[in-house]
Amino acid sequence: MRLQIPLLITFLAGVFMAVQFFVPHDLGVTAYTELLNWGRIIGAFALVLGIHSLLRTHLEKIRRRRHDWPYSMVAIVSFVFMVVIGIGFGSDPGSAFDWLFNYVQVPLDATMFALLAFFIASAAFRTFRARSTEATLLLVAAIVVMLGRVPGSLLVLFGQTGVGEWLHSTMPDVSEWIMNFPSVAAKRGIIFGVALGSIATALRIMLGIERSHLGGGGGGE
Repeated sequence: MRLQIPLLITFLAGVFMAVQFFVPHDLGVTAYTELLNWGRIIGAFALVLGIHSLLRTHLEKIRRRRHDWPYSMVAIVSFVFMVVIGIGFGSDPGSAFDWLFNYVQVPLDATMFALLAFFIASAAFRTFRARSTEATLLLVAAIVVMLGRVPGSLLVLFGQTGVGEWLHSTMPDVSEWIMNFPSVAAKRGIIFGVALGSIATALRIMLGIERSHLGGGGGGE
């Protein structure tokens, strides 16, 4: 029963959500709204569990003096400090919490994204090596798109709006064509694939074939 009841609840919830989407009856809309409220409550408990997991992981790392354990101490102190500031003094504009978020958290996020740019550039360099016909086409398309979209402030003095137009007058148009047609076609193909994969995964979960969400790892037996 410990396995059958969760599987039954999952199946009924999945069937209800599918029926409610295609048959928008007033009763279904009301039940859907109520389920969303339940989801918010579950999300609140999940937040508590996430905080507990965060603290337990970092405290264990500090206790055992594992690699980079001082960073765990910084994470815990920062977390507790922000909670105390937010609950004790509020998070209204102009508050200490708002100041810390705008002048500490936001610059840290910007720094992380700036570092990611170098990783992306390194990955692009490895990906765009022209070792095959497909890689060569990808490399040429990427170069054309980048050159066609790179602005050039100094080139405005010469009547051009960007580097691509300075190299050739049709470069921006070719770049725009690549983004509007081949790129969109590939993007739609990826979206179709993701949608079909999501539907297949949902059916596997509803029918009890995929049971990893119940704990213990692995898929269906």
